[in-house]
Amino acid sequence: MNKENSSTLYSSAKKVMPGGVNSPVRAFNAVGGEPLFIKSGKGSQIIDVDGNKFIDYVASWGPLIFGHAHPRVVEAIIRQAELGTSYGASTELEIELAEKVVSAFPSVEIVRMVNSGTEAVMSALRLARGITGRDKIVKFEGCYHGHGDSLLVKAGSGLASLGIPECPGIVSSLAEKTLNLSYNDVEGVRDLFQREGKDIAALIVEPIAGNMGVIPPSPGFLQALRDETKKAGALLIFDEVISGLRVSLGGAQKLFGITPDITCMGKIIGGGLPVGAYGGSKEVMGHISPVGSIYQAGTLSGNPLAMAAGNVILDLLSEPQVYELLEEKSKKLCDGFEKNTQELGVSAQFTRVGSMFSMFFTDQQITNFESVKTCDTNFFKSYFNALLEEGIYIAPSQFEAGFMSAIHSDKEIDQTIDANLKALKVASR
Repeated sequence: MNKENSSTLYSSAKKVMPGGVNSPVRAFNAVGGEPLFIKSGKGSQIIDVDGNKFIDYVASWGPLIFGHAHPRVVEAIIRQAELGTSYGASTELEIELAEKVVSAFPSVEIVRMVNSGTEAVMSALRLARGITGRDKIVKFEGCYHGHGDSLLVKAGSGLASLGIPECPGIVSSLAEKTLNLSYNDVEGVRDLFQREGKDIAALIVEPIAGNMGVIPPSPGFLQALRDETKKAGALLIFDEVISGLRVSLGGAQKLFGITPDITCMGKIIGGGLPVGAYGGSKEVMGHISPVGSIYQAGTLSGNPLAMAAGNVILDLLSEPQVYELLEEKSKKLCDGFEKNTQELGVSAQFTRVGSMFSMFFTDQQITNFESVKTCDTNFFKSYFNALLEEGIYIAPSQFEAGFMSAIHSDKEIDQTIDANLKALKVASR
């Protein structure tokens, strides 16, 4: 695989950007070598600046559920760009997308658009603290909720990939008010709320963990969170930045039948453009300015390009059989992977919810971050690079999810399964 141009660009990038990247996992630190520089993407494939083609299962970390440069999305963006890219004022497009989001998510009656998942979560936590008059937040080890200060305490995703146990620069008083639990530990939740429930403003969770790899909630786990928060007068926040619209038209909350107080969204609702949102009942969202006294603003919030793209994506997701198709494709891929590991005797665990999936190189059952940390990251490093040589692009970290798109063909899935077998053989040497 030729990487001459990517290597040259990486040398230039390191002179003007920290580590040569604008987001840490892109640097390939966890897998070695130099990162790819992408020139274009179309459908299920990306092409780097050296002309190497890859079948893509990163999908811009989840949002490209209909692949790269979908014609209807591109058309909507171009049409809007010709009218203007940003006004700093309201548009009809915002209303249209908000109506579709409200219709899709069971818990959402009112939604506020922002510019990223991080911004959505930060705003949701401020809202929870403002409503309850309490300071403490409960989160789960390995769940990543963006790079807001208090939420980088025992976070997964990029921090895990880089081997950073804690992030310097977090104010100690904020860290002290962030209470961490083990994912899927119902008894731990009950014990904590019995001790500190009166001081807890909110519990935030990825209802399907996606930032330490994919970890489904154990039976009864989400219901226990709902019960304990309600009993304590705390708010339940679902971070559906990844799972929202990935697993159903209505997210994990619709799939599992659990209604949170606040839902954070992002990624897919902007069709791959920068976007985020948070929403809840009229009562909860009535505390947000200008209606209420809890302030939150953003010049580019609801920007017309992202709203135009998002409207197309919500329309596409509303078409018949979309999620059945994604389920079929994802199952075929993961079944093929599992068959390969069994054939070669490779220790691996597989998790999947809809079109989100992970393969963990460990013999331990995957239920939380502690079990994820038993993975053989050296094996993954070899596997990743061998897979790249076969023209398959997955996330450059053992601790990230894979994503299927509706555009991946059966032929590409078969090609990926074959490449997986070859890469496993290389890593097993």
